[in-house]
Amino acid sequence: MWITPQWAAPKGVRAAFTLRSGGVSAAPFDTLNLGAHVGDDPLRVAENRRRIVQGLALPSSPAWLQQVHGVAVHELAADAAAPGGGVPRGPADAAWTRVRGRVCAIMVADCLPVLFASRDGSIVAAAHAGWRGLAAGVLEATVRAMAVEGRDLVAWLGPSIGPRHFEVGEEVRAAFVAQDAGASVAFRPGREDRWWCDLPQLAERRLAAGGIDIVAVDGSCTVTDPDRFFSFRRDGQCGRMAALVWLES
Repeated sequence: MWITPQWAAPKGVRAAFTLRSGGVSAAPFDTLNLGAHVGDDPLRVAENRRRIVQGLALPSSPAWLQQVHGVAVHELAADAAAPGGGVPRGPADAAWTRVRGRVCAIMVADCLPVLFASRDGSIVAAAHAGWRGLAAGVLEATVRAMAVEGRDLVAWLGPSIGPRHFEVGEEVRAAFVAQDAGASVAFRPGREDRWWCDLPQLAERRLAAGGIDIVAVDGSCTVTDPDRFFSFRRDGQCGRMAALVWLES
């Protein structure tokens, strides 16, 4: 039902990345779809979310976000009650907290999930880094919101669309190269005027520029492993997986 990130997070920081199996949703959301916005039966989504809370022994329900491929960052504060009726927080594409027992969560189905933890174990965050959010600065915005120096953070890059399957237009390459000429190394020529894009490599460059030099990369490609991962690029309508991070209570 999930994998446990292998990264340099300190004691007291917990994390998980859910897989597509172990739930109750029917095709094309089979089976552990956690996204309530993709057309799945809401009751099945609720049961899938319940299974994750129970299976991972989460200290609270994850704080689901209304993700829009932007750079807004939501703080999970101690006194912030969850919206009623399962309404997601946001719009936001990242969340952070210093409160033990609050669970940061972002959903993906090809986009890059990025988890953060401070080396002293006092703060965690999760960010949704599709190419638009990454180019706009969602990782930098998350670090600013955490108010922790990059050298004092560690990060994990989870499963995402791989560099042999993420074909993009020239406008995507231009958006990154305009900010960082060296980002051209993350693109190789594709068909006609298109490019193959290495999303994790682009994220690593941006993290390194911010002083974050301890970064673990899962490297799994969501497109090529349909047994474990949902992939919007591969399937179109599909479910969503979640990257979760929290501080133990």
